[in-house]
Amino acid sequence: MEFDALTDLVDPVVIAAFEGWNDAGDSASSVIDHLWKVWDATTVGKLDPDDYYDFQVNRPLVGTDERGQRTLQWHTTEIAVASPPDLARDVILVRGPEPNLRWRQFTAEVLAVCDDLGAQLLVTLGALLADTPHTRPIPVSGTATTSQLVSRLNLEISSYEGPTGINGVIQDACARLDIPAVSYWAAVPHYVAQPPCPKATIALLGQLEELLETSIPLGDLPEQALLWERGVDELAEEDEDVADYVRALEETRDTTDLPEASGEAIAKEFERYLKRRDDD
Repeated sequence: MEFDALTDLVDPVVIAAFEGWNDAGDSASSVIDHLWKVWDATTVGKLDPDDYYDFQVNRPLVGTDERGQRTLQWHTTEIAVASPPDLARDVILVRGPEPNLRWRQFTAEVLAVCDDLGAQLLVTLGALLADTPHTRPIPVSGTATTSQLVSRLNLEISSYEGPTGINGVIQDACARLDIPAVSYWAAVPHYVAQPPCPKATIALLGQLEELLETSIPLGDLPEQALLWERGVDELAEEDEDVADYVRALEETRDTTDLPEASGEAIAKEFERYLKRRDDD
């Protein structure tokens, strides 16, 4: 991929998400879709799908274009560039299915593309299924590869041990290559695992707002999140066992959440609201 016309990007930050194991409820990939739309991103390149995907797992899609011509769309990882109006830096968006093949080569190519575009920071987004109630704010955990980012963003160095996805591989490569990188993960209630989960998407967008120190238009996501929560409420009411389980999760969550932590979360959310209102 050639990027000669994009050599003047301003302090670009990469935001990446991959469908599949890393993306419970499609929460993380939905963030990229949302940013692609609200920031009017322009696609600048695609990775060769033959190198990284098993097409019996990620089958191509047959469709029809606006002229009525038959089309064939191959799943692959796309790279786009956006220049958000309220942000003093450019953004590189990376989105695609988690690769089936050659993960180390895939990681090297993605990082090489980001380097060619002058990326200064790489952010991966993910979502996992967890024992968390849908009626409470979606928890988001964050890690970083450098002590400076850990301190500035109040994050931590990852201590996770166990199976990992492409997000973990990319973060490991960044740490080895001294590339500043951050990873945010939303915890999606496991009893409503089917996508979408707009409430988790909003939670990840909130973390990006803090990181980038800007407000991101949410569009109809808040309404979708409210409808999602009401729908899950109705499902729980129809099943006494599920309702009891949700109440148990709520009690555990309310007991373990420190009052000062809850107060800090409320304060941050209010600050985001004020900033978004001022921008409007």
